[in-house]
Amino acid sequence: MSNVWSLLKKGNKPSLLAALVNLFLGVLKGVAFFFTGNIAMFAEMMHSLGDSANQFFVFIGSALSKKAPTRQFPKGFGRVVNLVCLGAVLIVGILSYETIKEGWHQITHPAPSNGMWISLSVLAIGIILEGVVLMKAAKEILHESNESATFFSALPKAFTHLNRAKPATKLVFMEDLVATSGGVLALVAVIIAHFTGFLQAEGIASILIGLMMFYVVGVIFLENARGVIGETDEEMLNHIAHLLWEDKNVRDIQKLEVVKEGEFLHVEVLAEIDPSLTFAEVDDIRDHLMKILLSQTKVSKVTIAFDEDDGITNWNHIDDHPNNMK
Repeated sequence: MSNVWSLLKKGNKPSLLAALVNLFLGVLKGVAFFFTGNIAMFAEMMHSLGDSANQFFVFIGSALSKKAPTRQFPKGFGRVVNLVCLGAVLIVGILSYETIKEGWHQITHPAPSNGMWISLSVLAIGIILEGVVLMKAAKEILHESNESATFFSALPKAFTHLNRAKPATKLVFMEDLVATSGGVLALVAVIIAHFTGFLQAEGIASILIGLMMFYVVGVIFLENARGVIGETDEEMLNHIAHLLWEDKNVRDIQKLEVVKEGEFLHVEVLAEIDPSLTFAEVDDIRDHLMKILLSQTKVSKVTIAFDEDDGITNWNHIDDHPNNMK
């Protein structure tokens, strides 16, 4: 049991916070829908409950992905978080369909709703809380990217560094971005329906919210499918190639792989060195390179092997303008 708790402590904190906030909002919006019959509120209820469920699973998956390798699974459990994210987006996909279906029903058979101020109050609370979680996720993205920002610049900078975020953090950010904008959309729809009598506005808002949810499903599904297969981090590969070339003992690089394993990177290197070096000198070179590579962001495992220099430089997968990834 102590091992389980120690693993859970390592889980993605933004996803746990988002799960709890969305559970509270889902219940609150469900109560509001029961009293008002507002279809836009129904869409927001489904969205919040769906987000809560999959963000909780993502938290569990991110914790399990940090489990140490075992004899049966020597490469570790890093890709568990990708598998969990794939399962999580399926839940969102199902709820997206239900949201769009109810929105279409409201458009084709518009029905009035009651308790406008109840709906507006609940939606306003949801927008504020979702916005707080969104900002928390944005700051976590910047932290994972070794970047800093002010309160007002955190959100736009998070978009810039979104591809460098951990899968769980990226999922939370995108879901809460949709949730916050969906809340605003639902709030506007309620006001339009009440003051203009255009009841279809709530159905239109519900469909738009469902479509935004489907967008998140598509993006996260494709990204985590690549993660399950094992995707190369091209930016970090280029950076590590430069680090290797900076070492005067490295004459050529026969092989370099930088593969995403969940939230971390595994690096495998086969470099050519001077064949006249002693075993002790080669061991010192290996220790030096291991120390440098393991200090890089998200790199958790490094395998280095050497071969004798054949006098021919084969490595050409390198950019002339490397990024500072430290």
